[in-house]
Amino acid sequence: MLRYVLRRFLLLIPMVLAASVIIFLMLRLGTGDPALDYLRLSNLPPTPEMLASTRTMLGLDQPLYVQYGTWLWKALHLDFGISFATQRPVLDDMLNFLPATLELAGAALVLILLTSVPLGIWAARHRDRLPDFAVRFIAFLGVSMPNFWLAFLLVMAFSVYLQWLPAMGYGGWQHIILPAVSIAFMSLAINARLLRASMLDVAGQRHVTWARLRGLNDKQTERRHILRNASLPMITAVGMHIGELIGGTMIIENIFAWPGVGRYAVSAIFNRDYPVIQCFTLMMVVVFVVCNLIVDLLNAALDPRIRRHEGAHA
Repeated sequence: MLRYVLRRFLLLIPMVLAASVIIFLMLRLGTGDPALDYLRLSNLPPTPEMLASTRTMLGLDQPLYVQYGTWLWKALHLDFGISFATQRPVLDDMLNFLPATLELAGAALVLILLTSVPLGIWAARHRDRLPDFAVRFIAFLGVSMPNFWLAFLLVMAFSVYLQWLPAMGYGGWQHIILPAVSIAFMSLAINARLLRASMLDVAGQRHVTWARLRGLNDKQTERRHILRNASLPMITAVGMHIGELIGGTMIIENIFAWPGVGRYAVSAIFNRDYPVIQCFTLMMVVVFVVCNLIVDLLNAALDPRIRRHEGAHA
């Protein structure tokens, strides 16, 4: 198991490095001049002298590979530069906005787990009957409706017409309901359908038939033999959804005026605040890669066949 963990961890390093190169080159080789954007956001006149001085200060007069090496070395030491807009260290701003984003993503994840698992089990138990059709219809809506459109519908229904919940802001538990539902709906629909399909697939396998022949009733068979094996694809999906939840907050936080990292990143994109954009994009890459690693380790811990397969190809 230790060898498997080390192999998976070592694979992350070239992935993150490759992503950092792409992020850096996309911003450096794109349109616009970071020095000009810095002066604009700092309310300084873009005279030729000021532009030359700013390019020197930002290191833009150095070769591209030197700029990348400097940026990567500072990023490894958690120095992502100074925001053009706020004139504060980017990491400090990120840490100020991160708790609100984690609160929203955590609420959405809890909602996903509390609803998708019962819905998936319910649909599998009542295959091709009304509960199954209802869950499959919910899944169809979830994968068909963008989260920003669902957010507008929820605001119109529960904030404008019914006036049960606030339309925007950050504060009590009432403020988190609509954005959490908006982010979670697609993931819970996918997970419910995935769990249903996995349970039906496992229920038809030979070891489940033998369990029933040994005298186990349906609930015992489901708990001991079906749910354990059917949960493996669910774990993979939930692990990947964690990264998607954090990334999905970009639009939802702006709709609901939620003071999180996503709203901060969108503001940086419109302001062409290069240090913030680089930091946020690299952070999202690391989140997705780490979530993928955790999912792989959980699957290997629950399914010894994965470890044996990796060991055979080592």
